[in-house]
Amino acid sequence: MSDITEITQLILRERQGRDRGWWAQMEECYHSESVVSISWLRSSGADFVARSKEIHSRGIRPVHRLSPPVVHINRDRAVVEVPTSISLRTLIHGVDADLESSVRNLYQVERHDSNWKIMFLTCIYERDMLTPAMPGTSLDLDIEQLARFRKSYRCLAYHLSLEGHSVPDSLFGDDIPEPVDALYASAFDWMRTQVSRSDRL
Repeated sequence: MSDITEITQLILRERQGRDRGWWAQMEECYHSESVVSISWLRSSGADFVARSKEIHSRGIRPVHRLSPPVVHINRDRAVVEVPTSISLRTLIHGVDADLESSVRNLYQVERHDSNWKIMFLTCIYERDMLTPAMPGTSLDLDIEQLARFRKSYRCLAYHLSLEGHSVPDSLFGDDIPEPVDALYASAFDWMRTQVSRSDRL
């Protein structure tokens, strides 16, 4: 396979493992020094897998719908952007609800011993919505609490706060574009700045 095909399959396998509960498949996609930065976690890839497994066991099982990945590659490093829709059926104050979050997953991957591995996964939040799952029902939301969260991940943060998670106000989101622009610049600088294979030996 070409490098772009291998990288694309790496990303798809990682997300498939997350959604299906295939934890060994998910974990093998991450390098041992990887870093994952999402709404409810900033940690290593291995810890992300372990925490995902624990959440999955409690019946919290979001589904990730992916648009085609766009791969930028330079020698042994690549930057991959994947527009993603995250869907979760959940309970909000006792009412069945659907949470939909539109994001862009930004992967930084690197070749190690002929195998591509994820080094960084960073989520960029675009917008979200929270709706009743059953027609004719309504959600009784704390509007004041909801308004305290960032626009790009307001409903997600509200849901996570009800689950006992503290959501930082500094996540990457399109409502504050400057840090997002800096993130992209940093990722592409990382891709361009690398030692040759011979220098690694």
